[in-house]
Amino acid sequence: MPVRNYTYYDYTLSLCPKCLKRIDAKIVFEDDKVYMLKRCPEHGNSKVLIADDIAYYKNSRNYNKPSETPYKFNTKTDYGCPYDCGLCPDHEQHSCLTVIEITDRCNLTCPTCYAGSSPFYGRHRTLDEVKKMLDSIVRNEKEPDVVQLSGGEPTEHPDFFEILSYAKSLPIRHLMLNTNGIKIAKDKDFVNELKKYTPDFEIYLQFDSFEDDILKELRGAHLSEIRKQAIANLNEVNLSTTLVVTLQKGLNDHEIGKIIDYALLQKCVRGVTFQPTQIAGRLQNFNPETDRMTLTEVRRKILEQTAIFNPDDLLPVPCNPDALVMGYALKLAGEVFPLTRYINPNDLLDNSKNTIIYEQDEQLKGKMIDLFSTGNSVEVAEENLKSILCCLPHIDAPHLGYDNLFRIIIMQFIDAYNFDVRAIKKSCVHIVDKDYKIIPFETMNLFYRDDKKARLKVLRNEIKF
Repeated sequence: MPVRNYTYYDYTLSLCPKCLKRIDAKIVFEDDKVYMLKRCPEHGNSKVLIADDIAYYKNSRNYNKPSETPYKFNTKTDYGCPYDCGLCPDHEQHSCLTVIEITDRCNLTCPTCYAGSSPFYGRHRTLDEVKKMLDSIVRNEKEPDVVQLSGGEPTEHPDFFEILSYAKSLPIRHLMLNTNGIKIAKDKDFVNELKKYTPDFEIYLQFDSFEDDILKELRGAHLSEIRKQAIANLNEVNLSTTLVVTLQKGLNDHEIGKIIDYALLQKCVRGVTFQPTQIAGRLQNFNPETDRMTLTEVRRKILEQTAIFNPDDLLPVPCNPDALVMGYALKLAGEVFPLTRYINPNDLLDNSKNTIIYEQDEQLKGKMIDLFSTGNSVEVAEENLKSILCCLPHIDAPHLGYDNLFRIIIMQFIDAYNFDVRAIKKSCVHIVDKDYKIIPFETMNLFYRDDKKARLKVLRNEIKF
């Protein structure tokens, strides 16, 4: 009998990357890789690489937990995912991290920008509008885990510190500032003022490369000295910082290990987040056929380029295992100890129950599942880590503190190419729209920005009930 050149694994709903219509898709294994096969009646067949590690892809399905929904939904389910955002009652995850774009304006015009920001694009949200956006998150979440002020470049907003003060007055557990670091590098007084908003405040610092030519291609400017000065200023006041790296295959993926090694030497840096480029917004120097990176490719390159981590150190995140990988490490006496190496996930994973089961008591199990969540800052995780150190006999750290913690995250924002409705329903990184609805970050960039809404209206009108 004829035999397929692949092994069929699963079925899902995806999107045509050209017209964004919802279409059937097969998940298949071929040549030790995972592909999505789909066909649009208008635009034909497409084959998309979604993972280069079959074993990891299959294992990630075991890292799951019961869905945690928001206290309030913002829209009805009428057209089906992803045309009803959000959050609609069919969504399966509350907001672990919620982004607020307080401005469209930016002091850069990055060739790679999901929001299409520039010095002349759009406008600043008014202070009243921003307050309403923050209030909408609190209505949904009651005590939001993490809220990130973003843009554009949020430090350009004329009411920046008023916004920051209002956010700190709300029951938000952890606040982040997403920034390109230019203001931080140039103004120490500004950094000193930021420090006043600690604890539970963190800088999410754009840090894509050490090489100016690469930064020019990604960000449109030579920024390596700016980055170094920003880190120096943040180190001076020890203001908690996560380095965020937008990755493009063949451009800066060779620097993954170097960035981790550099981050571990910085007093203020609590971790690194790697984000493969989402095919959305402005992409001037990006070819989807050659430049896309998958989550598993990033994970593999971390393992190849550092001597610190092994495969058991970087685990799927239970709230959205298809799109998130996380690993914690302890920095002690000049050495780095990946936490999951001592926990040994192979012994702790119980495949039959479709969850992570820990050999210790239920309280510890809950603390570990809480730890592996994008809804936790490193600071929030400190208490969880202290509570489990007694179960890790190889680590003696009676004076463990915030400065000892380090976290690696891979955060893959799904786009029209690798869209999988199963994973989108578990999206836990959300954004507040201008109408104060909470929308998954991925679908916001595909359908709900101003220039996308006309296409969304057409797609909705074509759906037959």
